[in-house]
Amino acid sequence: MTSPRRLVVLDVDSTLTRDEGIDLLASCVSPETADRVSSITAAAMRGELDFEESLRARVATLEGVSLDAVAAATAQVQLTDGAQELVERLHSAGHLVGAVSGGFHHMVDPLAARLRLDFHRANHLEVIDDRLTGRLTGDIVDARAKSDTLRSWAAENSVDMAHTVAVGDGGNDVAMLRDAGVGIAFVAKQVAKDAADVVIDVPDLRRVWDVISSWD
Repeated sequence: MTSPRRLVVLDVDSTLTRDEGIDLLASCVSPETADRVSSITAAAMRGELDFEESLRARVATLEGVSLDAVAAATAQVQLTDGAQELVERLHSAGHLVGAVSGGFHHMVDPLAARLRLDFHRANHLEVIDDRLTGRLTGDIVDARAKSDTLRSWAAENSVDMAHTVAVGDGGNDVAMLRDAGVGIAFVAKQVAKDAADVVIDVPDLRRVWDVISSWD
């Protein structure tokens, strides 16, 4: 019996990658800014702060950062162990793979191309004269938007929601972890673990494949 086609959607920062992209960008400003932004990021991921409000506050600290600096920060991003292998195995099995991020297209686009993801979505940093303005454009990718994106990609590709898998680590992932057919908390904050069906505490994305393949 052929297994159903699945849609697997992963969070990016601290899930698909080891890093929090905005923390890397903040380090382009100053060590003090990096420390302040990192502490806000951690609190937001624990679900202690409103995500959109905290995101806009963090992005405001990036005013004046050049696109060259953004590219340099992006080059520092490290894939989580097993990321490439997970995507390749999912594709080989005929499944779809997407990434949805509360981070930024400037950083996620190269990652999506490198991994050959089927879909990706992130926030847009406003740029004027090759420098960040400290503002965002367009709709914010928050917890609700992540879940809506999962549902939209599933509907567009005729994948039943029961066959969707969401993988994430923080408060911004809770809605999609709950709404997916199976939610996987990956090296996650407690708020994400509480929302998930499966918890993986080993920082190796091949463990996600192990979970999925056990159903097939």
